Amino acid sequence: MNSYPNLKLKPGKEKSLLRKHPWVFSGALTNDIRQTPEGSLVNVTDINNRYLGTGYVQHGSIAVRIISFIECEIDLIFWTDKIQKSFNLRQYLQLGDNASTNSYRLMHGEGDDIPGLIIDIYNDTAVIQCHTSGIYMHIGHICEALQKVLGTRLKAVYDKSKETLHGAVATASNGLLWGEAGDGIVTENDYRFHVDWVSGQKTGFFLDQRDNRALLGRYAKGKTVLNTFAYTGGFSVYALMNGAKQVDSVDVSKNAIEVLNRNMELNQAGASNHASYAEDTFSFFKRSEQLYDIVILDPPAFAKNIGARHNAIMGYKRLNIEGIKKVSQGGLLFTFSCSQVVDAHTFLQTVMSAAMESGRNVKVLHRLSQPADHPVNLFHPEGEYLKGLVLWVE
Repeated sequence: MNSYPNLKLKPGKEKSLLRKHPWVFSGALTNDIRQTPEGSLVNVTDINNRYLGTGYVQHGSIAVRIISFIECEIDLIFWTDKIQKSFNLRQYLQLGDNASTNSYRLMHGEGDDIPGLIIDIYNDTAVIQCHTSGIYMHIGHICEALQKVLGTRLKAVYDKSKETLHGAVATASNGLLWGEAGDGIVTENDYRFHVDWVSGQKTGFFLDQRDNRALLGRYAKGKTVLNTFAYTGGFSVYALMNGAKQVDSVDVSKNAIEVLNRNMELNQAGASNHASYAEDTFSFFKRSEQLYDIVILDPPAFAKNIGARHNAIMGYKRLNIEGIKKVSQGGLLFTFSCSQVVDAHTFLQTVMSAAMESGRNVKVLHRLSQPADHPVNLFHPEGEYLKGLVLWVE
């Protein structure tokens, strides 16, 4: 039992919660959600006062995000249990104590039953991103629970929530919560990378492309490769370390390119057969006449919400038209979308439209997604955000 106030659903609106979907929309409530402070813990009940779940309030379309379907106190014991279960899964995936890969996602929002919470592990440093004020209010307990669960594996906990809270918590500021952070060098599939969780994008590195980078490595030997939206060079390192003949890396951020070049040095790769360009991808496409055996399109999310969906689809189409043009005959295109509001079917149709407009014959070799440490809750299919295709371009 707990003492949190109740919010009541309108008749018939309990069906999604009975199916364990963790979102409650504002229109489903009999209460005016604006009367409840943002971040407050509440119990959600059906019209007959039957308990359905405990969650936190967020003013907006999604009014309550459920973090427990069992009535309990949301305290240190709760957070320790949740993080322990997630860590057990990562150990099962052979990620928790893997010498060849010491960076992984420990908590993946709804996929690990805690909407709004991301925790990435970079060797011995945990980086937390709270996407909602309801999670941020518990960051002290989350930090303490991490220490309990990870024990001596953990030397520091860093909070990177300021950007993802979008000003919702005026006091939020990035910084160390506990311990002393290391040098930021991590290992992934025996390759080494600098991770800048202080000023880098997201938590510092795109862990969700680990398996897809490995797949690229299988095809890279003897090939010319163009890596666009390269960020800090994950795909570029894998290509070069697997025998690519030439790799060109393009990213609009000069800071990202600097880290990318350091990653090349860290892996002793690409001294003579790698070039990096701090340049907009479309500008590079326009001025470069070279064709490549493999082209990688891994842009940031083109749509953050459903209202931007149409423009995002048009953006993906334009990008893939230009990308297909850069693939040599019999080459490959690795193309991705991380926009949650653009589902896999829509992305496939968009890429197909781009292929038709390019006038080239294209075959799908692989359909790609996020790795197992970014799990998708079966009751929350919206969590499958990363879509990818490997295309054979004749």
